[in-house]
Amino acid sequence: MTTKLRLAAMAVSILAAVTAVPASSEERTCRGSIGAATVDNLRVPPRATCTLNRTRVKGTIKVQRGATLRASRIRVVGNVQAEGGRHVRVVLSKIGGSVQIVQGHSSTLTRNAVNGDVQYFENRGAIRVSRNRIDGNLQCKENRRRPTGGRNRVEGNKEDQCARL
Repeated sequence: MTTKLRLAAMAVSILAAVTAVPASSEERTCRGSIGAATVDNLRVPPRATCTLNRTRVKGTIKVQRGATLRASRIRVVGNVQAEGGRHVRVVLSKIGGSVQIVQGHSSTLTRNAVNGDVQYFENRGAIRVSRNRIDGNLQCKENRRRPTGGRNRVEGNKEDQCARL
């Protein structure tokens, strides 16, 4: 085998090894504000407040225990998930996946386009769901206060506490 051929074969095997490694997503922690920027995954850590305005999230937003998310005009490729969050407010935004708010306090979801489901389970505070376009189901179960709102266009089913919204 000639030197040129060996070098070419080595270059091909190195290139194959490099491209075979999956790209890892970066997770950005948000305390404070993020404006018109693009991030991969976003995490709001316990007891922090994150304000997003015209932010693009290529992955998922996770709101942790006691944290607050205030989001306006955002684009999320994945989901918005909150477990034990203090307050989650999403308005005038596009969510490529689902919205899941579980065992938290209060939440407002207004004038959004959601490609997946919207789920509110076992929350303690006020929940307002109004004027959203939801391609999946709108499901609300075991919340201490009945969710309020209306004028939601839901392609799937409106269930339990959200049946009239």
